[in-house]
Amino acid sequence: MIKQEIRKPKVQKRHRTLRLKLSGTAEFPRLAVYRSTKHIYAQLIDDVNNVTIASASSNDKELKEKLTHGGNIEAAKVVGETIAQKAKKAGIECVVFDRGGFLYHGRVQALADAAREAGLCF
Repeated sequence: MIKQEIRKPKVQKRHRTLRLKLSGTAEFPRLAVYRSTKHIYAQLIDDVNNVTIASASSNDKELKEKLTHGGNIEAAKVVGETIAQKAKKAGIECVVFDRGGFLYHGRVQALADAAREAGLCF
């Protein structure tokens, strides 16, 4: 078996468990993080109205020019700063952090720290 086949169901199970406890509102949207081997993605989601307020990823055109590779810690820091700036433009100060079933380590932690430094509170 490939490691991916073993790891993915575990991540999905952790994410389902987290989503039972977390929910975003218009005042406190959910900052959802997804990471793949090549890129990292972040979204601000209002679960009450089922709306994505803002999103940023290492796959965006303006961020691709800054980054050499989208799947490393440097890319996660840039995406964290970008999502915090977009949140500020939308008038959002605080969010609920959803690590998406991934461990709070490495790229996920780097994105969260960069978003906090840029002014988001969670």
